[in-house]
Amino acid sequence: MKLRDNTILITGGASGIGYELTKQLSALGNTILITGRDQAKMDRAKAAFPRIHTFQSDVSDPNAIAVLYEEVIKQFPGLNILINNAGVMRKINVHDTGGSLEDITREIEVNLSGPVRMVKQFLPHLKTKSEAAIMNVSSGLAFVPLPISPVYCATKAGLHSFTESIRVQLKNTKVKVFELAPPATQTDLSLPRTSSGVA
Repeated sequence: MKLRDNTILITGGASGIGYELTKQLSALGNTILITGRDQAKMDRAKAAFPRIHTFQSDVSDPNAIAVLYEEVIKQFPGLNILINNAGVMRKINVHDTGGSLEDITREIEVNLSGPVRMVKQFLPHLKTKSEAAIMNVSSGLAFVPLPISPVYCATKAGLHSFTESIRVQLKNTKVKVFELAPPATQTDLSLPRTSSGVA
């Protein structure tokens, strides 16, 4: 798969690993589209890389994904690469009696359900391209869990498994499937009351 002259959609492309992907892939002459919930972050990324295109969207919201798809395909029908990078990481102690049952699964909605839904939504379009790819950003914590972030680690393990499965399902198509599983990385994906982040 060539790394130049593609049209690439990166979720969470305005910070952390997504920002670096935006920077590196822009430099190779690709058309870069980024999404995120925080418009201010996307504005800063746009200021740094004026040629990119931004779409405010939330991967945890199925309706937002459907709207994003319509907007992106209408404006950029050449889209041929999807990078599922958006993620959140929290410190969670299962002994803690506070918080709701709904809140404890927030990472699942962003980190696992989001990529699954994005693949489902964008795959029919990607399959029409002569060359296409999906890259899911998981984590080294899919394989060596960090006990203070059990839900995060579980979502990344799930994303790793999902990636392996769809790679098999798509083996007879023109859509290549990749996984990026970074180790500890200095990003702003940070745990509450800490200064380090892991993607």
